[in-house]
Amino acid sequence: MALRLALAFVGVALSAIALLAGLTAAFAASDVSHLASRQRAGLTEAIAVAAGAAWDRGERWAGADLAPVLDLAARRGAVVQISDRAGYPVTSSPGFAAYRGSPQVSQPVEVRGTRIGQVLARFTGSGLGAADRALLDALLSAIAGASGAAALLALLAGLAVARRITRPVERLITATRAMGAGDRTARAGPVRAPGELAELAAAFDQMADAVERQEQLRRGLVADVAHELRTPIAVLQAEHEALLDGVTEPTPAELSSLRDEVLRLARMVGDLQTLAEADAAALRLTLSRADLAGIAAAAADSLAGRFEDAGITLARRLTPVEVLADAGRLHQVITNLLTNALKFTPPGGQVSVDAGPADGTAVLHVTDTGVGIPADDLPRIFGRFWRGRQAARTSGSGIGLAVAAELARAHGGELTAASTEGQGTQMTLTLPRAWPPGREARP
Repeated sequence: MALRLALAFVGVALSAIALLAGLTAAFAASDVSHLASRQRAGLTEAIAVAAGAAWDRGERWAGADLAPVLDLAARRGAVVQISDRAGYPVTSSPGFAAYRGSPQVSQPVEVRGTRIGQVLARFTGSGLGAADRALLDALLSAIAGASGAAALLALLAGLAVARRITRPVERLITATRAMGAGDRTARAGPVRAPGELAELAAAFDQMADAVERQEQLRRGLVADVAHELRTPIAVLQAEHEALLDGVTEPTPAELSSLRDEVLRLARMVGDLQTLAEADAAALRLTLSRADLAGIAAAAADSLAGRFEDAGITLARRLTPVEVLADAGRLHQVITNLLTNALKFTPPGGQVSVDAGPADGTAVLHVTDTGVGIPADDLPRIFGRFWRGRQAARTSGSGIGLAVAAELARAHGGELTAASTEGQGTQMTLTLPRAWPPGREARP
């Protein structure tokens, strides 16, 4: 991957360098050519002035000394031909005809504003022409050298950048393979990388932490469920053996005790099944208009005897408010909240259930005067299989609140908690309100 990235960087850099070098060379050649043309024109003009001066001394070409003019042209790498006013050649440099294909410039010869002839200069490969070529070659060499240096720098920079990008990716791959092999402690750790890769490494570590926590919770679940199942199974086994051996009689009280243990097992299995359905998005809610206060009243009535037996007051403040919900599932949520409140409230305490409209929503509060929840446990109480320090002293599998939270979300609502340790807990269920047909929800 690093090599491919480096080659991609170098390819892009070389393309840019080649384009820039080509444009620079083209502009440099054009500028040199323009400069050479100006120099040739200037030299031809100087030769014409010298020829005019030679003519002016005798006012005719026959007696003009043109040798210095030819020598001037030769020293500058040019051969010339001087013609009279009619265009007939007066004199020319040796080998003038041999340079027919060379660059040439013509210039009229004038004396006091009168045209007396013409100079035709052809430029050879020496002198001015050689200097122009040398200048162009030097410029092209400089461009080629700069391009080569830039390509080398691009290669080194590409390798460095590619290495910087792939190093954290390699660490992530190593950590992922380690986790796949069963090492739940594998982490990418802090990486020095571009923002997105650093965020990816941090997200991977967060995911690994969450996986490790879930693994610990699952292990705890196995232990908790085994512990919770052991008691009712042991009771059922002992009492059935007593019945089979004739030690006890199958009285209504004995059968009722067996039934309670079976129901306890059924509740645990039902909670696990509900949680599994929520995980698989398999919850099928039968939604209809229902009164949240009526459902809460029914749940409170079903638990009234247990509250009375525990010596706990159950207060109700219920105002009718319609929601669009599955009444059976909502009854399950409220029953779970009331059962939890009953479980953690000592005798003589109070549990209150309040329901009614609030700011365009339907809200239900279950408030107790129980032991409360420690601050460090509060953010985790809706986690699956989580049991805090207070819950460790009571029966349960630690999935009841997780099921309730899933059911609340399935209804488009939310379940939250507020608690002060030693003073009690308030659970709040917020649901979208079902407005009467034709009436829009208030903001």
